[in-house]
Amino acid sequence: MRIGIDLGGTKIEIVVLDANGVLRWRRRVSTPQGDYPATLRAIAALVDAAERATGARASVGIGTPGSPSPASGLIRNANSTCLNGQPLQRDLEALLQRPLRLANDANCLAVSEAADGAGMGARTVFAAILGTGVGGGIVVDGRLLVGANAIAGEWGHNPLPLPADDELPLPGCYCGRRGCIEAYLSGPGMAADHLRHTGQPLQAPEIVAGAQAGDARCEATLARYEARLARALAGVINLLDPDVIVLGGGLSQIARLYHKVPQHWLPHVFSDRVVTRLLPAAHGDSSGVRGAAWLWPADETGA
Repeated sequence: MRIGIDLGGTKIEIVVLDANGVLRWRRRVSTPQGDYPATLRAIAALVDAAERATGARASVGIGTPGSPSPASGLIRNANSTCLNGQPLQRDLEALLQRPLRLANDANCLAVSEAADGAGMGARTVFAAILGTGVGGGIVVDGRLLVGANAIAGEWGHNPLPLPADDELPLPGCYCGRRGCIEAYLSGPGMAADHLRHTGQPLQAPEIVAGAQAGDARCEATLARYEARLARALAGVINLLDPDVIVLGGGLSQIARLYHKVPQHWLPHVFSDRVVTRLLPAAHGDSSGVRGAAWLWPADETGA
């Protein structure tokens, strides 16, 4: 049995998978907001409930915002800022009394979708999370690319390419930089862009619904979003040339992205044709938690 945990900004999800990847148990709870000790307790309680329900001790893999620093082991770059500077893996290993595998949530998405999802059989898969934050993960020949600094795939904190006049001044990002891709392409980024252009304080789901209902201002916001996403992903294609780009996170559910964005990225890709496929995550919003469970390979045990 493998336990996977997706530690998100608003929810914590846990699943138990058997050796064949079949779901045996699942639960979601709200994430304690801004409370690191309460977050640890919530995770420990979920693991205890999972093992009681399945009757088996299991390995545990965790997908988290940000990533542990290779130098200190402390979490950095998490938009759930109460995690930053904390020894999350060490604290949870002490609570659960077993070794853990911990990875960035976008890396877990990439692992899941490359293994048995939208990127199955593809040689190079780039997975992007478009949600409260923007992150990415890379799998090549079935192996997760972590990188020398453990930041491979972190495209969300590169600057948005070719900012236009209506994208200035560059918006600030929680990371302290300005003009980050995340500041434009996250859910809050879409909402902030709509507010700047219209004065309407709408959230991303309301903007998408408004565009579907024919609201011209919401349609314009969504069109700007698509063009920016295309420019940002064109940079990924020029660098990695992936077979498949998989989108996860709440904004990945916008169906029109999958035909609009490839039309927009063509002028920005350094090639006479682009065969890279843009696809939604096959496992939907559970893909990241499945990938966390698969951080333990079949021939290893962390129970």
